[in-house]
Amino acid sequence: MRTVQHPYGSTVLAVIAHVFRGFCMGTADIVPGVSGGTVALVLGIYERLVSNVRQGASVLGWLVRINGPRARRAFNRLELGFLLPLVTGIGLAILILSSALEHLLDDYPVELSALFFGLVLASVGAVWERLGNRDAVRLALADVVAIATFLALGYRGDTVADPAWWIVVVSGACAVCAMILPGISGSFILVILGMYDNVLDAVNDREIGTLGLFVVGAAGGLALFAPLLNAGLKRHHDSVMAILIGLMVGSLRVLWPWPEGVEESGLAWPPGAGDVVIPVLLAMCGAILVFGLTTVDRRLAR
Repeated sequence: MRTVQHPYGSTVLAVIAHVFRGFCMGTADIVPGVSGGTVALVLGIYERLVSNVRQGASVLGWLVRINGPRARRAFNRLELGFLLPLVTGIGLAILILSSALEHLLDDYPVELSALFFGLVLASVGAVWERLGNRDAVRLALADVVAIATFLALGYRGDTVADPAWWIVVVSGACAVCAMILPGISGSFILVILGMYDNVLDAVNDREIGTLGLFVVGAAGGLALFAPLLNAGLKRHHDSVMAILIGLMVGSLRVLWPWPEGVEESGLAWPPGAGDVVIPVLLAMCGAILVFGLTTVDRRLAR
């Protein structure tokens, strides 16, 4: 079969594969508590994505310094044949599935949470198998980060009234850093910081000043964090991956199907034994979906 070369250096089949991966990531991003970074990690494109995000941050940095030639050289190093289809897939998922998933979240919160709980849990196993060095140090790192993440996600900050400009900037930086980490959603970070309602109101009311500060913080956070994450993946790959696995395990707290409880943890058990069957079956479906996605992705990659 003759392959058709894409203008940015990818075959048409490779472009289709990247759109598929982006669609999977966009679907995960719509669900609160699920990160597209988790899907990217499972599909084996996380390091490549982080590298390109770092390169994109470099382009923005040179543009801010009004250095056109260096910005152009940095832009030319971006893998557009990878990024453009990926972003297209993410956008398609948001456009096509947002309404349906919002309806399902409102009407079937337990069932949908169980499905994604199984998906993320299976993702942890899939990523752990990819570690080259699964020793006690890596296991300890994953455990410590999982416990810290679990505890942190149990905190809900009160809404900040009339936040100062620097709080908006810091919130943007923290939210965008969470968006490129698996297991943590940027919107949930805003909830923890007590800034979710403020940012949502700014979007709905078209408050350009507040949104501008938020974008400045997001750009700054991305410019600082992406290079650090990229360097860590290159120099200490297995340790960083173990930390990311810990984030995914800790984030399961947000996806627990029965979050309303009287216990100190804020988690509860189902009202009756009969209420467990369907969520457990859906969690198993989520796990099967992970293995199906990895199988399809490997075939597309060929």
